[in-house]
Amino acid sequence: MPNANFLLGHPWRWYWLALALVVLDVATKVWAVDRFMQGPVLHIVPGLLQFTYAENYGAAFSFLADAGGWQRWFFGAIALGFSIVVCIWLWRLPAVKRWESCALALILGGALGNLWDRILLGYVRDFISVYYGNWHFPVFNVADMGISIGAAMLVIELVFFAEKDRGKAKNNAEV
Repeated sequence: MPNANFLLGHPWRWYWLALALVVLDVATKVWAVDRFMQGPVLHIVPGLLQFTYAENYGAAFSFLADAGGWQRWFFGAIALGFSIVVCIWLWRLPAVKRWESCALALILGGALGNLWDRILLGYVRDFISVYYGNWHFPVFNVADMGISIGAAMLVIELVFFAEKDRGKAKNNAEV
């Protein structure tokens, strides 16, 4: 039987985080379908945030939503290919790169959560709506939040820590 260190150690812990995000995403989508598909919206912060139900047949911001159906498999293939790349990237990262690993795990979990919907249903279920007056941000879900937070973390890594990491690598090479 493998020890806990193996299961929770690098890189397995990041795959567990991605899996947890997929489970949370699917569970919240099931809840949203049950609660909001036929019923009224739930105003969380009136005039700003509500839970509702929407089906997205396209990609981000409903891009190509009315393309006739081929986009289901196209975006599914892209998500699957991207997920494989992220899995390999995570596997190869040094254990000390926790920030980057966490970011990639969030992106992976989000991509797989939306891929689950796209393959099984042909669309992605969304339910979180942010709006102000007549302005409405596209409705999104937990998987989208994971992707967005992970992407923001990668940008932060690139902008604030990449030079520091390059300096450490250079110093280690000179020693």
